[in-house]
Order: sequence, then C-alpha cells, then structure tokens
Amino acid sequence: MPVDTAKSQAQWERFRYCIERGHYEFVQKADKCDKFFAGDQWDPSDLSNLKAQRRPALTINKIISTVGTIMGEQIFNRNEVLYRPAAGATVGTADALTKVWMQIAQRNQLQWVRSDVFADGIIRSRGFYDVRMNFDEAMQGNIDIDILNSKNVVIDPDAEQYDPDTWNDVFITKWLTPDDITLLYNAEDGEYLRHNNSGMFPYAYDSIETARDRFSGTTLQGTYYGQPETLALQRNIRTIERQYRKLDKQEHFVDHKTGDMRPVPAGWDRERIASMLAKTDGSISVIKKLCKRIRWCVTADNVVLHDDWSPYKHFTVVPYFPYLRHGRTTGVVENLLGPQELLNKVSSQELHVVNTTANSGWKIKTGMLKNMSIEELEQGGSQSGLVLELDDVNSAEKILPNQTPNGLDRISDKAEGHIKTISNVSDSMQGFDREDVAAKAIQYKTQRGSQNQAKVLDNLERTDYLLARNVMDLVQEFYTEERVIHVTHDDVMKEPETITVNQQDPETGDILNDLTMGEYNIVITSTPFRATLEDSQFEQAMEMRREGIQIPDSVLIENSRLMRRADINKQMAGDKNSPEAQAAAALKQRSDEAMVAKLEAEVGDKRADSQLKLARARKDGADSADANGEPIEITKMKMEHQLKQQAQAQEMDFKEREFQQTLAQKKEMHDQEMRMMREQASIAAEAAETKARDSRLEAMEKPEESTE
Repeated sequence: MPVDTAKSQAQWERFRYCIERGHYEFVQKADKCDKFFAGDQWDPSDLSNLKAQRRPALTINKIISTVGTIMGEQIFNRNEVLYRPAAGATVGTADALTKVWMQIAQRNQLQWVRSDVFADGIIRSRGFYDVRMNFDEAMQGNIDIDILNSKNVVIDPDAEQYDPDTWNDVFITKWLTPDDITLLYNAEDGEYLRHNNSGMFPYAYDSIETARDRFSGTTLQGTYYGQPETLALQRNIRTIERQYRKLDKQEHFVDHKTGDMRPVPAGWDRERIASMLAKTDGSISVIKKLCKRIRWCVTADNVVLHDDWSPYKHFTVVPYFPYLRHGRTTGVVENLLGPQELLNKVSSQELHVVNTTANSGWKIKTGMLKNMSIEELEQGGSQSGLVLELDDVNSAEKILPNQTPNGLDRISDKAEGHIKTISNVSDSMQGFDREDVAAKAIQYKTQRGSQNQAKVLDNLERTDYLLARNVMDLVQEFYTEERVIHVTHDDVMKEPETITVNQQDPETGDILNDLTMGEYNIVITSTPFRATLEDSQFEQAMEMRREGIQIPDSVLIENSRLMRRADINKQMAGDKNSPEAQAAAALKQRSDEAMVAKLEAEVGDKRADSQLKLARARKDGADSADANGEPIEITKMKMEHQLKQQAQAQEMDFKEREFQQTLAQKKEMHDQEMRMMREQASIAAEAAETKARDSRLEAMEKPEESTE
C-alpha cells in the first residue's frame, strides 16, 4: 500500500498510548524474571562493588528448580478437548470435529507449544498463542497455532477481563527484514523500507530496532570482525499490527424459529448466500445489523502495509495469565525475586565470613620482616606452612578474626523456606522428603501441593477453552470444502484413523460431517501423562487379577510399558484364519452347542415331570378344600411346584456360571497348547537349521579325497 503518514502516525500514537500505560512496567518485570530464571541474579553495580572489595557473589538458583517442579505438574497433567453437539448438530459431526481438532493439534505440535506458553505465564505472568490461517502449504488453508513473545504483545490498557472478546484492541509488534515484508505484503513496500535510512517523526527512535530477544542476546552496533555490515543485514524494521473493534453494518443469518443470529462469513458471495437460503425453506433470512467488527491494520514506519476488515471472528491472540485480578497479571517467579536475592546475599556473606576467618591479617612492626615483603605477606598470609623471618619474635601478631554473627546461618534457611512457602512447592513435590517419612504421607503432601497450584492450572484450562473456541470458529469459517483428515493416536495399540468431512452423498445430495453447520459445546477434560496413566492402569489390572477377576492377558499387555505391545498381542492371538485356529473354533462351538442342548433337555424333563405330578394330584385330589374352594392337595402341589421352579432356576444359574468357568479354563488351556505348539515348532526349526549349518561346516572342514 502507498505511504500514508497520517494513518501511520495515528496508529503509532495509539500504540504509544498503550505501551506507556502499563506495558513498559511489564517488560521491565519480564526481563528481570527471565534473568533470575536463567541465573543472572545480581545487579551489575553490586557485582562491580563486590569485585572491587574482593568479596564473593554467589548465585544459588532456587527459582529454576521450583519453576521446573510446577512445569512438571503441567506436563504430567494434560488436557483433552472434546466437542459435544448443541443446537443443530449431531453426535457424528461433533466426533468428526474432535478428530479435526486432534489433527490440528498434532500438526502444530500443540503439546510443546502449550508448555512454552505455560512457561511464559508462570515466569513473566503473560503467555500468548497466535491462531490464524496459513495458505502456504495448501490452497484450502491450514490453521497455525504459534507462540508469541509476550513482551511484543500490547493489550488494551482499559481491559480488565480474561477473554480477549472483551478487549477493544490488541497490538502485536514484530521486527522484520525488508525481504520478509516483500514476501508477506508486497515488493514495493519492501524496497521502499529497505532504502529508507531513517524513520519518520515521531517514531524514528523506535521504528528501527537492532536489539531484541534472540539466541545471540544484544546485537552489537557498528562493524563485525573489522568488516562493515550491509544495510540489508543490519536493519530490522518494526511492524505494528493492530486488531481493534469498529462499528459496522454487517449481514447476519437469522433463524426465525429460535431467533439466533450468526454473521455471514466475509468470503461468501451472493450466489452462495442464496444457495444457503434455498436449503432452509424460508426458515432463515438475512438482515443487516450494526455491530462491532474486527479491523486489521499493519504499519511499518510511515507505510501502511495492510488495512482491511479481519476475516476472523476473534482476535488472533489467545492469552494465558496464571493470576488475573482486574487487569493486573501476576506470575509465580516475580514473588520469588526477594527471597532469592536474600538467599544469594546471605550465602555470599557467610562465605565472606569464612574467608575472613581463614585470613584475618597480621600486625608487623616496621622493618622486622626479612624474608618477604608486606605485599607478599598480604597475598600468602593465609597459606599453610607459612614461615616468617623476623628480627624480633614478638614483632608479628596474628589479628583475631571477628566472630560469626549469631543467626546468620539461619537466615539462609529462612530464605529457602520463604521460596517454598510462596511458590507452594514443598519438599514432597520435589522428591526431597526424609527417608523416615511414610509413603502415604508423602503422597498426601504431594496432592496437597498440587492443590495449591490449582488456580494456575485452572487458568490454563480456561486458555484451552478459548483456544478450542477460536479453532472451532476458524474450522466452521474456512474448512468448507471436502477434506480427508488423518489422525495418529499417541497410543501404539490404536491404528491411525482417516475421516472425511464435508463430503457430499452422491445419492441424497446431503453433506456428511458438515462442519460449517450447528453449534457445539466445548468440554475440557484433564488426562494424566501417558506413561503415568499406563502405570496406574497396569497396577489396577494386576490387582484385579490377584483378586480373582478374569482380566484378559491382552488388557495387561496393552497397559504395560513393554515395547512392541501391539505385536505381542497379535502373536498371542495367533492367526485366526489358520486351519488349526478354525478347527479349534469349530470344536469350541460344537462343545458349547452340546452343553446348551443338554441343559435344555434337563429342564424339559423336569418341567414334564412336574406337570405330570400336578395332573395326578388334581385327579386324585382329596375332598377337603381351602378357602377358595380348591383341594388342599392341589394347593400343596402348586407350592411344591413353585419351590421346584425356584430350585431349578438356581441350579440353572449355578450350572451356567460353572459352564462359563469351564469354557474360560478350556480357552486358557487351548491358548497355552497353541503357544506351546508354536514354541515347539520354532525350536524344531531352529534345531533343523542348526543341524544343517553343522553339516555344511563339517563338509567344508573334511579334506578332499585323493584322486590318484
């Protein structure tokens, strides 16, 4: 786009307004927290003073181990996103949408991106995702989920809620080379900015940046290795991307039955809207409504690179805040800075006291020292075996060291205690409990420690919900064509899945797994880390097996930590199409049918005998009758018949259970026999191969007979 100084200056002024109202303070805090996490915990002026005084400056980094424990809690407790049907959606389409989410998460390696965002949150107090479409690899487009540098995201200073849908605007600032601008926007703007040696007022001092977060740290100015650096390599241009809400009249679909309204996608033309209305038989119409839409403007220096309506329903930024109180974000590390500084200073002071105790100094009369100078005594006065040559024995005196202040050693213990108390990370969570503490007590204290981190993890789950919501809206907006989704499960026992979405049925014309229609609810469930879950499942299955519950062997193998579990289960199951397996299955079926026929015959015989006795009783009935006029003998026979029926039912139930146990035992014996047969066949094959190999070796070693 052409140079537009007025619009660029207006955007810059809004950008400066936002960063001067809280963002600078956040950047300073984030820099300090990053340094403390990395172990750079001393102020440069303090270090220089201590160095001049020849005093130690220790760094005992307790923050990285404490934060590492919290990161471990997050890694070992993953969240799973599920979509459930709401209005106008089916269960099958909701399952397809869940599979699409799994494919997007796998493509973007979301489990590691999520951990990085969580680390930014607990260290700096702010972490951010960036969710947008990418058309570089596919014409249909794919959803990209990236991590943003939280120091480059400027939030609306008037916002105070967690959800970005309540913010007025958000800025994302980046440093791009002219080649990047040419690739992302257009070549004309890239060449203009490449040859623009200075920025326009009033943002010249900040529009060209050469120092930022990178592997090399702060970039040096001027020349490198004696060679001047070219302008194209040295110059990085600040681009300011602003997403803000602006009033506009936008077309909406209106459902006359429910009254629900939904914005018409920006890319839909009149023909597509008319086709959509024709399918609804007049139940949906289109109206124009005044609403807030997202405007997207990108500037670099005095050049407007992009200015148009955003194609997305939400901001591309998805935040994570460990703690949020009315616009004030708080992390974990910032409250540990004071105790960490206290620990470093007290430990350094303790070491200084020990050093001064070992080398407390000397008192020497002038001119009495013969074998060394005063400077040499100063350097080596604390060495073992020191010999002083003096004119007078009483002319040298060792200065008594100062006593170690009482309680100095306890201050460092208090500092460590403060770090544990403030971070809610106990010795049990770090695995540092004493050996005499019971295992149940350790487990209980670990669970209590995890509960202390509940708010931090709950806000992460809230971020997962916002991320799943934004991804779902992007899917419904841009995943409109037929796609084949491939999903690879983490469980090695599950085969990869392939599902087709937005597929048109050639017979009925209906769209199968239509992702563009319907509303869905988002369910976030917490799932333990895969290895931890498998260990727990295996222990429970083994305990049930020990209690007598017939847990199949395949279930135990599936939940074990064995390598190639799927292959082991397949080998145990054997080839079901082999002649031996088919013969065993036929024999088992015939045995089951014979057993059932026998039980039915026994029941029929007993029922016939009972009916015969009842008929005889009625024929030979006594004259006496009960209150209902029926002979007493007949009444007795009926009662006996009912008792016999109950006994027969109990006997049938017992025999059925016995039959099932017998079948299970026969199956287990059959499986063992099949395994033994396979092992014997394998052993025989190995023996035959060994015999053949020995025969060949013997033939090769035997000398050839003489032909004379």
